[in-house]
Amino acid sequence: MSSTLRLLAALAAGTLFGFGLSVAQMIDPAKVLNFLDLFGTWDPSLAFVMGGGLAVNALLTPLILKRSKPLLAEYFQLPKKVQIDKRIVFGGIIFGVGWGIAGYCPGPMITSLSFANSDILTVFAAFVVGTFATRWMLAHRG
Repeated sequence: MSSTLRLLAALAAGTLFGFGLSVAQMIDPAKVLNFLDLFGTWDPSLAFVMGGGLAVNALLTPLILKRSKPLLAEYFQLPKKVQIDKRIVFGGIIFGVGWGIAGYCPGPMITSLSFANSDILTVFAAFVVGTFATRWMLAHRG
């Protein structure tokens, strides 16, 4: 499979994803924070974005996995670990706290880099530091 074809497919998928995030206003931290504010100025509209993503995934993934291999790869890269453990639970809690504080989750945060203002650059820098710190910590734990 041509690496150029794979890169073009990744570019198209990423462009579609970023466009969808922008249209759905998921790159607006105020919109996201209002979605998370259940007892204040709650805005349930982002639930439709998440529900739409879940519905598409639930419908198409079983069909896609019936293929012997992906269109642009040699094999499917599926998670090997499926049980819920402490790391997944605590990681989810930390992720939720960070999402609630910053108003960004990773996809919309990266899409918002196109604004290049100091707020998003600071949040992105903190995301990168946190990611590298976690990798280092996991690699050096005893």
